[in-house]
Amino acid sequence: MMKKWLIPLGIIVLLGVMLVSGYNNLVTISEGVNGSWSQVQNQLQRRADLIPNLVETVKGYASQEKEVFTAVAEARAKLNGAKTVGDAAQADQALTGALGRLLAISESYPQLKSDANFRALQDELAGTENRIATARMDYNNTVQSYNTKIKTFPTSIYAGIIGFGQRDYFKPNANVNNVPAVKF
Repeated sequence: MMKKWLIPLGIIVLLGVMLVSGYNNLVTISEGVNGSWSQVQNQLQRRADLIPNLVETVKGYASQEKEVFTAVAEARAKLNGAKTVGDAAQADQALTGALGRLLAISESYPQLKSDANFRALQDELAGTENRIATARMDYNNTVQSYNTKIKTFPTSIYAGIIGFGQRDYFKPNANVNNVPAVKF
């Protein structure tokens, strides 16, 4: 004859196992989000490290374009100081616009376009922009998986209670469709 206390004990053990398994799964996915964000930051830092070399190369040819160089330096500083995903997205957009104006300077300086250092830096920067786009996409995909997990049943019952909340996506600035104006 089965003891009456075995059924409730079995249910409690089963719920405990499910909770521990669910918690471990959330930790794994959350760390995936953190790792993906780290890759975005890594690529943004790579770009920020390349910018001084690009700026110095262009400065040698276009010393009168100080406004553009100042905008690049300020945008780079904001990106390096960004603390949240939203701050990083906004600073990234400002830097992208400033870099667009900087690269446009090469149109006014034909000898700069033919300079091997400038071309190498421009190619490196283009490759970095592609890496950043890929890192952002990977981050957003990881955030989507995580947010979906914490919002679906039965995880939604306990995720918030044990400290797992929704994560922010990396969103471009609202005026991302506005092409930066290049004026000389």
